Amino acid sequence: MPVVSLNETFDNEKVDTLLSWLNPPANWWIDASRSRLVVEPDGGTDFWQRTHYGFRAGNGHLLKAELSGDAVISSQIQSYPVHQYDQAGVMVWFSDDCWLKASVEFEHEGPSQLGAVATNYGFSDWSLQDFVPETSSLSYGLQIRRAGGDFSVEYRSTPHEPWKLIRLAHLSPGAGQPCLAGVYACSPKAAGFRAEFDFLTIDSRT
Repeated sequence: MPVVSLNETFDNEKVDTLLSWLNPPANWWIDASRSRLVVEPDGGTDFWQRTHYGFRAGNGHLLKAELSGDAVISSQIQSYPVHQYDQAGVMVWFSDDCWLKASVEFEHEGPSQLGAVATNYGFSDWSLQDFVPETSSLSYGLQIRRAGGDFSVEYRSTPHEPWKLIRLAHLSPGAGQPCLAGVYACSPKAAGFRAEFDFLTIDSRT
């Protein structure tokens, strides 16, 4: 059933019944005492299609609900990366060949990268900017706004800051087509990364 609105704060041992996994990770749980979803992505997981690198990957972990219309999807993330490209964020997914993800991707040398990947017709593009954390962990908020076939990606460091636009993109399916929306995490290189999500909010605008 398509979601109308959802405010999952992860303060219960079970997730909302509207939520389920696309590619469930082997290790995940809810830390209800801290109101967080904890995900330890399997090694070798990613979302990417063809461009520049040539490979195709669609085995990342997405905790999602079905969405049929305009909405705002948001979360606050605490990231504890180990390997290059470890990433966690928010995502909308129509098919293997059409989706949008936003995250911070970890880099050992130089700053990590705050960015978004839009995939149309089986080809991904990646817009990015330097992300310099204020602590040893990576903490950030991300949200995606859907308006028909257009999507905007916004970022903030803390829940008390205003959202900042970092990307506008169009995805090929028409307005009103159902998609999957939620939070995701990947470990392209190897296991060992941990991501924690404070909440997942889906605010329908239909």
